[in-house]
Amino acid sequence: MRPTRPTPTRQGWLPDLTLLGLACLAASALAISCRQETRVDRATREKILLLGNGAEPKALDPHIVSSVGDANILRALFEGLVINHPSNDAIHEPGVAERWEPNADFSEWRFFLRKDAKWSNGDPVTAHDFVYSYHRALHPKTASPYASMLFFLKNGEAFSTGKIADFAEVGVKAVGDHELVCTLEAPAPYFPDVVKHTTWLPVHQPTIEKFGSMTDSYTAWQKPGNHVSNGAFQLTEWRINAHVKVRRNPHYWDAANVKPNGIDFYPIESPFTEEKAFRNGLIHLSYAFPESLIAKYRAMPDSPLRAETYNGSYFYRCNVTRAPTDNVEFRRALSCAIDQETIVKYVTRAGQVPAYGFTPPAEGGYDPPRMIGFDPEKAREHLRKAGYASGKDVPEFTVFFNTLESHRNIAVAIQDMWKKHLGIEKVKIENQEWKVFQQTTQDLRYDVSRAGWIGDYVDPYTFLSIWRTGDSNNYTGWANPDYDRLLRESALLSDPAARLAKMREAEAILLDEVPILPIYWYTRVYLLHPDVKNWHPTLLDHRPYKHVDLVPSEKGGPR
Repeated sequence: MRPTRPTPTRQGWLPDLTLLGLACLAASALAISCRQETRVDRATREKILLLGNGAEPKALDPHIVSSVGDANILRALFEGLVINHPSNDAIHEPGVAERWEPNADFSEWRFFLRKDAKWSNGDPVTAHDFVYSYHRALHPKTASPYASMLFFLKNGEAFSTGKIADFAEVGVKAVGDHELVCTLEAPAPYFPDVVKHTTWLPVHQPTIEKFGSMTDSYTAWQKPGNHVSNGAFQLTEWRINAHVKVRRNPHYWDAANVKPNGIDFYPIESPFTEEKAFRNGLIHLSYAFPESLIAKYRAMPDSPLRAETYNGSYFYRCNVTRAPTDNVEFRRALSCAIDQETIVKYVTRAGQVPAYGFTPPAEGGYDPPRMIGFDPEKAREHLRKAGYASGKDVPEFTVFFNTLESHRNIAVAIQDMWKKHLGIEKVKIENQEWKVFQQTTQDLRYDVSRAGWIGDYVDPYTFLSIWRTGDSNNYTGWANPDYDRLLRESALLSDPAARLAKMREAEAILLDEVPILPIYWYTRVYLLHPDVKNWHPTLLDHRPYKHVDLVPSEKGGPR
């Protein structure tokens, strides 16, 4: 990292460190800090939030992205009908909709849009914008990876899969400019949670179609100067592999109450690089954090380290369309040979919980079936049932992961476990850059790949729905009609206990056939600068950035 240049004086640059040292001593005597101003110090003063944000964003289009990092930026640029509360996921904050009301059985919802909602170019935001946006997200030609989020709408799935061609049959309509009616496939009392998701965000039709057709992806509309959004911030700069900068949107309906003047998102893929950036005063927050430094930061007085419960599951996908992972007994062997307790205790070391299912417990009172666990003897039994006399007979296969050292460490540990407990010697591990890794997984050009799923709302359905046949996030090739049926039946139940029981039946099928290998349930470990205020721990971590404040701290950050 380049050193910061000294501050010039009227006489020019200070000639040597002796003068600088004397100046510091004099300042100390006067109780004045001589610490050189960092980029974070300046940004705090200017109320610009500096965030490490993982990989380079795939796009700034809410209908074609799926990663957490991309969603972070989108939530700054766009606003949906309902937004997240800054400290409580269970509270629904008015967004573009100032109020909403369901019918008696929660199968229809009416959203009443505020009349002062505007796009960043000054155009009014209307109910017609949402109808257009949902049409775009569901259109088969758009190929949205998250189209399934809109399958809550009546005939949404049928339209997206080409079973019906007329979007007018989909359960969404505008009643004038300021009322939106959503008719659902089944009752959903939690529907306001669902519409907070980024796929439900609106886009500006004239801008989309100025640079292409409704279903075109990666057009010039996403470039600074062209991009039109409706959130608290607007895009001002996007330099590939450098930063994405957003600044206050003067047309935002609540602009007077937006605390930051802007946010800079930095795509830093290496956790070591990101931690160094935080330590050197270059960013306010580091999400990617090396596990090897956790103990060091925990020992610090007034530590910036945060470790919080997070609504997510870390697991391995198995490609069930090709050998050897097309064999269910082989997948069971792999699962039983993973010592989750050792991984969280000695590899990740951040308070993660070994997973005995896929869905994290306490999702609306839900507890998954306890079917996953370390059992070497059972693992070897499954291996024999798979047709392998020993692990030496297993053909070579590869575990794919992306970029982060933590993923590599887990892959190496599991590689060793499979060798130790099953005798499998021909397991390769391969690191791929994030975008390449995504494409490899989506195209089913893998054997086993690491994965993580963060809940989109607080309900087990957000975890279980992705394994339905043909779901846009089901990158395993796995399908089970009984699993699909149980989830459909759960969606029709109004009794919460009966609904959870039906989903538990479905998850038992998933865990029995193990197209995925659950490893642990997440904690979110990150570094937060003391200048950042109103940054509250939440289960979903869907941050409403407009509430975040920046106030200089007396102690400053780590140096």
